[in-house]
Amino acid sequence: MSDLGRGFPESEYRARTQRAQTLMAEQGLSALLVMTEPEVRYFTGYLTRFWESPTRPWFLVVPAAGKPIAVIPAIGADLMGKTWLDDIRTWSAPAPEDDGVTLLADCLGEVCAAAGRVGLPMGPETCLRMPLVDFQRVQNAAPGLNFEDATDILQGLYRVKSPAEIDKIREICRIGGRAFDRMGEIAGKGWPLSEVFRGFQIALLQEGADWVPYLAGGAGPGGYGDVISPPTDEPLRSGDVLMLDTGAVRDGYFCDFDRNYAIGQAPDEARRAYDTLFAATDAGFAAAKPGAACADLYRAMLAVIAKAGGDESEVGRMGHGIGMRLTEWPSVMAGDETRLEPGMVLTLEPGLEIAPGCIMVHEENIVVREDGAELLTKRAAPSLPVLS
Repeated sequence: MSDLGRGFPESEYRARTQRAQTLMAEQGLSALLVMTEPEVRYFTGYLTRFWESPTRPWFLVVPAAGKPIAVIPAIGADLMGKTWLDDIRTWSAPAPEDDGVTLLADCLGEVCAAAGRVGLPMGPETCLRMPLVDFQRVQNAAPGLNFEDATDILQGLYRVKSPAEIDKIREICRIGGRAFDRMGEIAGKGWPLSEVFRGFQIALLQEGADWVPYLAGGAGPGGYGDVISPPTDEPLRSGDVLMLDTGAVRDGYFCDFDRNYAIGQAPDEARRAYDTLFAATDAGFAAAKPGAACADLYRAMLAVIAKAGGDESEVGRMGHGIGMRLTEWPSVMAGDETRLEPGMVLTLEPGLEIAPGCIMVHEENIVVREDGAELLTKRAAPSLPVLS
């Protein structure tokens, strides 16, 4: 088990808040309002699985100066009190007639000027985690406030990870790697795919994961049809290619990588596809340098696939950011010109179509450093592994 400590020191959250406030000042914002689990946890360290319930809304207000203010249901007060925050305002929830609306409007009115500008994430990969009618009530209760898109601020904050965050991602990648090292005891010819999924999740937990929010994959002759399906009870057969793609969590941070295995024997086309994707991943890794665009990584991997005569899969991208979410902005795709910076954590995920309805994908996790990229995952085997 890991001896990596849980959570972060107060200095980590203070630095995040101050960076946000600097960006807010540049945009002329009086406050920042966030309400999703990763956003609230980013500024506070508030880690709980209670977010699985959609019944209660949760709000965090980041003022132009000073500590954030939590406006949350009373059920969360004790845990929030263990964070670095001092100002925690609560109501008895659920209360459909006024589910934090008055408290939130009052808080925003207090920290903003009469005609204050409030930043709220509104763009891609964001959501409003409260009823729309309640958001309209907040606007009506504080008519002097103007709500503006703050997506760029949040993306700018999440894009580059601190050394402590990178350590946490590296640790969950190690945990995932140890679970994959046990595939010989988890899968083989005749095993139902559903049992393989269960066994792999058990291995992840035994190796130190806190939970496994995401596990997908597939299996079929020479490849698989997609990369997101839940498992069936169909047994694995000789000549099948099995893929598992895990998004396991430790201390609130994700890994996201997959591994491919042949069952009994590896078909020649599957071996060639695996070799191509391995080489494509190497090309993406070599291209992942500060100043390069995400699109450059995509083109580098696509060139290897095309040279081998393969067709890219229709997934739409070949990687993405990762951290407190399974997938984060940006995307490794043709149209994303986001420039890489040291501290960015990404997945490299090339895929190709072997035959109609039959694909293969390969995924690793990396961090961008001053002089290039560093693998956070234990590199996959250089040739397609075979399970008996």
